[in-house]
This record gives sequence, C-alpha cells and structure tokens, in this order.
Amino acid sequence: MPDGRTAGSARAFELLEPLVRAATVRVHAPPGGYDNPGNDGTGPTWGSGFFIAPGWVLTCAHVVGEGGAAMRLAGREVGLTFFSGASAGAAGTTGTVTGRVERVLPERLEEHRPGRRALWDLPDLALVRVLSPVSHACVWLTDRAGPRLDEAAYFGCTEELGIREITGRTTRLRGTAGNGAAIRLGDDDEIEAGMSGGPVVDLTRGEVVGVVKARRSAGGGGLAVSVSQLRTLPMPANGQTGLYRRIMQAHDLYHYDRHLSDLDSRRTWTDVHDELPDPDAAADRRGGRGRLTPGERTTLCGLLAELPPPGSSEAVRELAEQARGEEPDTGLPAPLSWRDGLGLLHDPPGPGGEAAAMLRYATDVSVADHREPPSPGADEELWDWVRVTAERLWRPLRRELGERHEHGLAARERRRRARAGQAVHGPARRRGGLPAGPSVLLEVWAHGWEDVYDWRVSVLAGPARPGRVTPVATGVRTTPAGLPDALRAPLAEGFRRCDTHEAPALLEVAVDPELFGLPVDQWTLSGGVPVGVQRPVVLRHPAGPDDGPDDGGAVGADAAERRWARVQAGPVLDQRADCARGRPRSPSPEWLRALVDNTVPVLCRAPGTEPTLGALHLVRDAGYGLAVCRRPPGDPGASCAPFHRGLREELVDAGRGAVLPLRLQTLRARAHGADPDAYWAAGAALVWEDPARALPADEPLQGDL
Repeated sequence: MPDGRTAGSARAFELLEPLVRAATVRVHAPPGGYDNPGNDGTGPTWGSGFFIAPGWVLTCAHVVGEGGAAMRLAGREVGLTFFSGASAGAAGTTGTVTGRVERVLPERLEEHRPGRRALWDLPDLALVRVLSPVSHACVWLTDRAGPRLDEAAYFGCTEELGIREITGRTTRLRGTAGNGAAIRLGDDDEIEAGMSGGPVVDLTRGEVVGVVKARRSAGGGGLAVSVSQLRTLPMPANGQTGLYRRIMQAHDLYHYDRHLSDLDSRRTWTDVHDELPDPDAAADRRGGRGRLTPGERTTLCGLLAELPPPGSSEAVRELAEQARGEEPDTGLPAPLSWRDGLGLLHDPPGPGGEAAAMLRYATDVSVADHREPPSPGADEELWDWVRVTAERLWRPLRRELGERHEHGLAARERRRRARAGQAVHGPARRRGGLPAGPSVLLEVWAHGWEDVYDWRVSVLAGPARPGRVTPVATGVRTTPAGLPDALRAPLAEGFRRCDTHEAPALLEVAVDPELFGLPVDQWTLSGGVPVGVQRPVVLRHPAGPDDGPDDGGAVGADAAERRWARVQAGPVLDQRADCARGRPRSPSPEWLRALVDNTVPVLCRAPGTEPTLGALHLVRDAGYGLAVCRRPPGDPGASCAPFHRGLREELVDAGRGAVLPLRLQTLRARAHGADPDAYWAAGAALVWEDPARALPADEPLQGDL
C-alpha cells in the first residue's frame, strides 16, 4: 500500500484483493484465432475485464476493439484468461475461454470509431458473453447510481518483470466527469496499458464502482467509467426482460447462492463485507439497527432477484420514494431493477435509517403488481424475511410494516378484481389507445433571432399524478444540426424511466408552431431505427403564463374539452385547413369555429411558413386539440393529394382519435420497411393537446451555461 493510506483501507485491500483478482480476466485474441494461430491463449494483452455474473464479462469497448478497426465490435470473438476456481485463500488453475462481444456502449462506436490513441466516447463499455460453461468468481457491484468519493483500488493485467498477472493498486476517487458517467482516479500510482477494462473497487464499502478506462498521457491517475452506465443498455422490445435486468438478476442470485451454501469454505463477498471496518459506525445511534447487515443485504437482493423484474423504471422510483420519505435524486441514471431501488435508499431523511427504508421498500415490492406471476411463494418468502428481519428492530417499525403489508395486499386484490371485471365489461383503455402512464416531454425554444435552440427533457407523470414533472436534462444554444446528438442520451434516459414491458412510452414534443417541422420522429437513438418507428410521437403547443383563450376570439376551455372528447370517441372527419385543391389558403377564425366538434383539421404545407403557421395558431384558438400537419416533400411541385387521400382513408379506418398516435407509428414503421403504400405519410405529425397531460408553465432557459 502506498504511504498515506489509512489502516482501515489497508485492511480492506488485504481482504478484497483475493476476491477481485479471482474475478478479473485478461482480454486478448481468441484461442486459435487469426491473431493467435498458436491456440495457446498467450497472444498480446488487449486489456482486462471482470466477471459481473455467471458467463458475463464487463470491460471497455476500446479493449475489445483492439486491432479490429475494420470490423464490427458486437459479435466479435475475444479470448479471456482467468483463474478458474480461484478465490480468497485458495489456489486456482489458469483457464482460457472464448467470449463473444454482445453489446458496446455507446452504440455509435460501431459507426464512429476513434483513431488510434484517441479517447473513446463515454461510457466506452462492452459486455462479453462466455461461449462455454466454466466455473469462475464474480465481483460485487454497487447498487448506488453515483460513487462515493472514498479510497479505492483498481485491478488489471500487468506485465511487470515480464510476468503476466492480475495486480491491484490503491488510489482515491477524486470526483466525476462526463455528467457523472466517469470517475476521476487520483495520481498515486500509474495505470498501465493492460489494466484498461479492469474493476475499480470502493475500499470503504467493498463494492465495484467503476471500470478502468484511461490513464493520463503524462503522470499518474486517470479515468474510470461508473458501472451505473450499464443501465444505459438499449431497452428491449415489448415483453422482454432486457439484458441489464437479466445480468443483474444473475449477479444477485450468484452471491445469494454463495452466501447460503455450506458446501464451500472459501470466503465470499458477504463474508468480507462483514469484516470490513464500518465507516458509519459513529453515526449509527441505534447500535447497528440503522442498517442491514451484509448477510441481510445479500439475502434481500437474492429474494428480490427471485421476483419478476419491475414493469417500468417509474414503478421502482415511486416505491423508493414512498419508502425513503422524499423524492430520490432525479439526476441519476434510471433505476431499472428492484436492486437499483435499494440504491436510492441510502442515507434517507426519515426515521429508522437505511434498514427501515429498505424493509418498507421490500414490503411494498412483495405486494406489488408484477409483470408476470412470480415463482410460487416468492413474494410470500420476501415478506416472511422482512417480518423476521424486523424482529431485531424497534417495535413501532414492526407494527408499521405489518400494517403496510396488509394495506398493500388489500390494494392489490382490489386491482385484480377491477381487472377481472374489465375482462367482461371492457378494458380500462380502449384497445389501441395510448398507455395512461408517464410520458417523455421534449421542449425546444428558439434562441432569439439566432439559429440556435435551448431545450429541456422531462418526464410527465401522466393522468394518475397530474402536474408532476421530473427533469432529466437541459441544454442551451444548440444548433439545429446538433440537436439529434445533444438529445440522444437525455431522450434515451427519459425512455428508460417511462417504458414498460407492455408498451413504449409516448414522446411529446412541445415547441412553437414554427418548429412543428422539426424531424424528431426521424432521429435515431439506438439500433438504427428512427424514434418515430419505435414509439408514438406527438406535437404540443408550449404552455406558458399567457396560455389559454385571448381576445382574438379563442374558444373557452369547456368548448376545447368538448371537442377533444368528441374526437377521441369518434367517428372523426378530416378537413383541409391550409389549402384548397392544392392551393394555399388562410382559414378564418369564424369558419374554423363553425366546424363540427369531431373534425380533425389537416394542414399539408410547411408549418414554419404562412399560411400554415397562422393557421396552426387559429386551429388551436378554435379549440381543436387534435390536428394533423406534415413536413412537405422536398419537391415543391409534388401534389398534396396523395397525402389527403391516404389520411382520409386512415381516419375512416381508425374510427376515433384515441388510436391515431399508434396508427401513425405503424405507418412510419411501414414506410421505414419500404412499403410504398405508406409513403404518403412521410413527415406526417399529430398535434395532440391532451387535457389530462398538463405541461409545465415555467419560463424557457436563457443564456449560456
């Protein structure tokens, strides 16, 4: 240990080093591959990695990209050398296996690979699947979304004195970078090239918090990637569990099984956690009752992993908020698993400390509505554990948990009966309509007379919690060409928070009508598929202090709600608002107000120019919450007749306005799949002023950051 380290961190390093070394691997060319024809597993070292779950290795994308500039990273095979069966105090044999790169983050690294010696884009992570069953150790990953700045150790493959080995060195976490995606490592020791991709361990809490990414070009220290960036893995199609949730479930069950097993005398991560010096002992006024013991925490994670994964990130965040007593930090990556919810409960403000908050959370999870039936008895087993664990805590908490469990069971039974009744009398929402849950809100404002924009991404809680808005990210002075890249990560984070296993969340784009031509539906966030193909996208007029009827003859709120309800129920009628037989025209306010309530105004010309720009304002003033506009084709001489004809047929077939956002998504998917019969819908967009989804009415951003 370098000079200046505390005795506590020296002891922690001594306890943790064997466990981390046993789970760390050397990454190189695959055995017998083109770069290693000798099939001996001793080709040049590309970097390091470490097992995070049975059969899964986490490393850096630039490590698996070594020597492969002309090939795709995902699907590439690599070699992994590790100590099979090694653990604390036990010798192991060296084993080499083949792994396949399953995912790289960010996905754009497949198209935009940095040059040699250039820094790869954050988060610079890769997940490698082991292609044969092997016995190996796994690290313990932190459940915190943000690292604590404590003493740490980093591990990886070195070749000092010509000997390849996994070694560890100590440092201190000095802060974060890249909006929390990266961790700055101190300059206490030099990070060697082969250590890239190795684990960074918090010595205070005994958990892996980062992945070694880069060293400074001069001097010591460097950067690591926060392991919470694994949560940015692309979300799966509907009904699938998702790679992140599957891996974290396997991680927790691995440590749970090791903790319960009496067939192996080797020290486990839980054993070591129990031996680490307690950094918060002085602050715990309840004699150890304020936090769960390491064994209790491992057991709780294992029992949560036995349950089906949560239906959405917002479901996890809501239960954590109820257990914590205040809203968790919304600037952290979205919690995607039940385990992630535990990470939101550290240092709570309410009575009882972490133990009470985690037991409240576990109680609520045991009576939650799961996306699929849990294994027989799994939810009851979780509650039984909560009840037994609470026996060592104070009596008021035991009584509170019992009442919480009874109320939760009763509420779940009421929901089940309501759903059973809906199967006979009709579903809660009509088939094909939008989900009633949270949606992602994108707001964009023009920045004065300059061709730059300010923006904000938020989460709207939905009709169940009207008026609740959770910020995700903001930005200022972004060029039109730079908007897709600037919004890629914030929008992806918003979707992770809102998507459920049943349906992708709605994207609401609130902009002034002159920006209704913004091609948000064509932006690509992940998988090479436009966002408008992946989910419903609608336009909204921005809210503001002067939002509502004015002196220009705008209808009142009652009339607007009447029109909205009538169009939602159907049938709907289309009406051209800015053209007549292909020629532009400006509708009058009197003509628009006189149309029947189930009319959908249709605008076919450029939204940012007259007469369509003025017509969009008039349509809103006349109380039409649903309208259709589009970005015209590049050929100014192209007829708008196919657009109007196709839209009329679509409205007749839809029958009601409630299904139009999803039907337009389907049309975009057909056009993306090269269906000529859907080409007429290119650029079409819905103006969707749902009164149940109120927009925030605060002022836009101003100035530079």
